Amino acid sequence: MHSRDGRVGSGPRSRRRVLAATGGLAAGLVGVAGCLGSTDGVRVLAAGSLAAAFENGVGPAFESASGLRYEGEYYGTNAVMRLVEDRTKYPDVVIGADAELLRERLYPDHADWDAEFAANEVVIAYAPETGLGSRLAAGEPWYEVFAAADEDAIAISDPDLDPLGYRALLLFELAEREHGLAGFRDAMAGKVARVADEPQLLAGLENGDRACAVAYSNMAAERDVAVRRLDDAYNFGDAAFADRYARASYTTDGGHTVEGTPVVYNATVRSDADAPAAGREFVSFLLENGALLAEHGLRVDDSLPRFHGDPPEAIEP
Repeated sequence: MHSRDGRVGSGPRSRRRVLAATGGLAAGLVGVAGCLGSTDGVRVLAAGSLAAAFENGVGPAFESASGLRYEGEYYGTNAVMRLVEDRTKYPDVVIGADAELLRERLYPDHADWDAEFAANEVVIAYAPETGLGSRLAAGEPWYEVFAAADEDAIAISDPDLDPLGYRALLLFELAEREHGLAGFRDAMAGKVARVADEPQLLAGLENGDRACAVAYSNMAAERDVAVRRLDDAYNFGDAAFADRYARASYTTDGGHTVEGTPVVYNATVRSDADAPAAGREFVSFLLENGALLAEHGLRVDDSLPRFHGDPPEAIEP
């Protein structure tokens, strides 16, 4: 295995309280307010992998700093974009986990700029007490462990709703090429359990229903679960490997074809937002508080923030 394909301990202290409290909400939805229905604050519609970070850290910190109320709602990024396109939801700020997807779906009707503010990487989260988990903990190649898994022992998010889901399938394809594993992607696609509610992806590890899950690094850290880090060649975490990631692709059930890309979060203020000034203030807060994002397991390096389009002067750092 490559040098980075090793094991790390569990992340920061568990934040299960907020996630458990919101576990009964509708699929894909997490958040205290959730309705996105008032205008005395900022309304944010964001990728589900940001739910814990925003509810436990970013949202409260923004409220303290700005005096504005934070209202967050979280879905898979594909679903986020569809809710905006269909005018089912009317957020001030839209945040996705695939920068190109936001631009393809929202430009030019709903936005004409965005700011990339954080990055992430794909990891394998696992329950050490399970058979698969113990093999991962012992250092066996993850793809050999996965190939031997029973049906539904491994969870991914829904690839038709969420970039994390299709990145899991692209991970299998890239590993197939990297290690000469004929048919690995198709075999894994047929045996994994697909979880529609991204914020609940790791719940199966905690309640004993699953042995492993393909997750983002910050999600595993927030839930205090063991993780197996992956090589840069297929963890979607290193921009230097962008060309390699792009060799794999997936077509959603809606006919939209996506290529592999580094995991980068980008935010925009909707063109006809009800509270555009509050939206810009929230995006500015994200750009100015990289350390806070890093505390919640996201990656913020010197290459961020990056802008696309013509952002308003008010949000440039």
